[in-house]
Amino acid sequence: MTESGNRWTLGAKLAAVGLPFLMLGLIFTAITLWVSWQLDGGAAAINEAGRMRMQAYRLAWVSTLEQPTRSRAELLTGIDRSLALLAEGDPERPLVTPWDDEVRFRYADVRRQWATLRAMHASVTPVEPSAMDRATRETVDAIDGLVQSIEKHLARYTNILHFMQVALLVASTLAAAVLVVVGYHFVLEPVVGLTRAVSSLRAGDLSARVEPSTSDELGELAAGFNDMARQLQASYTDLEQRVREKTAELQDKRERLQSLYETSLLVARCAGLQELADGFTRRVRIAARADAAVLRWTDAAREQFLLLASEGLSEDMAREEHCIRAGDCHCGRTSVDGGTRVIPVRDLAQARRMPCEQAGWVTVVAVPIHAQERHLGELDLFYRSEVTLTDAEHVLLETLTSHLASGMENLRLHALEREAAIAEERAFLARELHDSIAQSLAFLGIQAQLMRKAMADNDAKRMLQVMAEIELGLRESHGDVRELLVHFRTRTNAQDMEHALQTTLRKFEHQSGLISTLTMHDEGMPLPPDVQIQALHIVQEALSNVRKHARADHVRVDIWKRPAWRIEVHDDGQGFDPASVLPDEENHVGLRIMRERAHRLGADLRVTSHLGAGTTVALQFPVATAAETPDPARSTASVDRTVTA
Repeated sequence: MTESGNRWTLGAKLAAVGLPFLMLGLIFTAITLWVSWQLDGGAAAINEAGRMRMQAYRLAWVSTLEQPTRSRAELLTGIDRSLALLAEGDPERPLVTPWDDEVRFRYADVRRQWATLRAMHASVTPVEPSAMDRATRETVDAIDGLVQSIEKHLARYTNILHFMQVALLVASTLAAAVLVVVGYHFVLEPVVGLTRAVSSLRAGDLSARVEPSTSDELGELAAGFNDMARQLQASYTDLEQRVREKTAELQDKRERLQSLYETSLLVARCAGLQELADGFTRRVRIAARADAAVLRWTDAAREQFLLLASEGLSEDMAREEHCIRAGDCHCGRTSVDGGTRVIPVRDLAQARRMPCEQAGWVTVVAVPIHAQERHLGELDLFYRSEVTLTDAEHVLLETLTSHLASGMENLRLHALEREAAIAEERAFLARELHDSIAQSLAFLGIQAQLMRKAMADNDAKRMLQVMAEIELGLRESHGDVRELLVHFRTRTNAQDMEHALQTTLRKFEHQSGLISTLTMHDEGMPLPPDVQIQALHIVQEALSNVRKHARADHVRVDIWKRPAWRIEVHDDGQGFDPASVLPDEENHVGLRIMRERAHRLGADLRVTSHLGAGTTVALQFPVATAAETPDPARSTASVDRTVTA
């Protein structure tokens, strides 16, 4: 039964039909087992009676042979035991005597005849053989009568057993037939109907239904199928609408992704602010489906907004909106607080909404442009209808403006980098001019003074010599300029800077007339080529200072390569007081340039001098400055080599 108790379940129906047949089968089976047990017990009783008859014959035979008394006593006891078993039964065998009136009468007759025969055998006086034989026959006849009465009783049990077997077969056949009919009516027929409905539904017939023929579980299954079919039919009815909505949603997402991609590509490719502003305004108007778009740049110092680009805005309104002060209109805010604002034009004050109403705008969307807590400007979108932005549209506009802010910042940083690169290049050119052309011009100036003195002395030989020096200086200056323009005076190689230093010292000796010595104290890895160039320029500047100020007779250049490179330029000139010169370093361009070069190389430049004891310029490099891994074949040697230029 169900919970409500007003209908039968499928299990209850099948139980109600099958339970009577089950009980009937159990009853028939129990009766059959009982009859079989009675037959087994009666057969054992007949066997025991036959045994008793055999013992009676043996007893008569033993008495004729005058056997020992013990054998006769055992036979007597055996017959007594058999009578007791017939009367009481034996559950182990099993042995059960099927009692009825005739069997009881025959059993009593057997006991009576046996009592007579037993008394004859137990008598101490001899008994006539004829009397003994007669008593034995009567006893055996009584036993035969008992056996016949038991067999007659068992014959009735056999008939009952056959009847029960036939009845059980008939009942089983009837139960099977009833269960088949009931199963077809209650189970198979509803399942067949449900299967047909499922096939129709699978074929596309959403109107297929099942008529519930029962109120059991199969009826509930049919009702559930009908509900499912109705829901499928309803879902299929509006499926096309759902597909259109999903397609529109996917299209909207695709357009947003396309807008983000195009904006990112624009930011990456644009090389100028105006190109970036025009391209961004055009793309964002399409992405936001706006009727017009304006991009404004904020001048925080003057608290005003300048129009960078516009799309879809009339020329008159673009001229009017070219520059607006912060606070004069809702379109411009200099604060970094807040996000995207949707501004209904009708809610504005009369004076502020007049220009928008005249242009036909109904809604304005203002999106601030921020970069690192700085307010860069604002994006204004104009609509001719009322607009409400979804969360996805808010995110899209803010993401687009963040891309724009990144692009504007990148342009600004690139401009600063270009400016820094130009400044560095100019400083580099100034250093190169100072190290090359300026020194040559100073030498030419000295030669010009010598030429003037020779002309005053009318010394033709000296004039020719000075003119030759001037021509040589001009040629060297021309070579320096050409090399500076083409190769930035790259005079070293990747192997070592010894050759370049020798050339520099020979030129120094030729220009100054001083004696110079180059000493390589050991062997080691060479400096990288770019570091060699800067180190050579520092040595050249030190030699130039010796020529100009030292009044020396000899210059010595010492180089150590291990454990780190160290270059020293020492002269035996008049020296100077470092306390009086170094604080005023801004007036000594050469010394400042040497320090700048050493700082870029990560090296330490020290200038030591004493009055009358000469000056030493020492350039100390850090340990890890070699161009490559040390070569054991080269670095193991430690030999001082002195070269006089």
